[in-house]
Amino acid sequence: MSDDPATRRQSIVRRIEAETGIDEPMIARLVDAFYDRVRLDPLIGPVFAERISDWGPHLEQMKLFWSSVALMSGVYHGRPMPKHLPLPVDARHFDRWLELFEATAAEVCPPAAASHFIERARRIAESLELGIAGANGVLLGKGQRYLRPTQMSSPPG
Repeated sequence: MSDDPATRRQSIVRRIEAETGIDEPMIARLVDAFYDRVRLDPLIGPVFAERISDWGPHLEQMKLFWSSVALMSGVYHGRPMPKHLPLPVDARHFDRWLELFEATAAEVCPPAAASHFIERARRIAESLELGIAGANGVLLGKGQRYLRPTQMSSPPG
């Protein structure tokens, strides 16, 4: 293997593509189908709708993100954690996100590819949930989940 980083990266991408069948068109189909479901979802859809008015750029970023995550392509250069920290989400949102993602991956991708995507999605969800909990002053122990405090409403007067 070459010492050239670009050549090494391309070799890794080709190996993952060969092992999983994942390629850029599959990533695009998965991202588009997943976010079609997200937008219609009563729990997580509104979280996205409040922040995204032009879905084109967001979907393009997500395709780059999943290319980097699934294929190790290195084409995504964003920082997901800071973007997620202020969101009003908790374990319930991450569970729903995963439920939609896993169903979409199983539908859109062959089994090896779906498994590859799902394994990474689970790690991403766990990492973001831990980060959001920490940003809200909650240190989660192993197996613990983050639930946002419920807002107490005033009793009817």
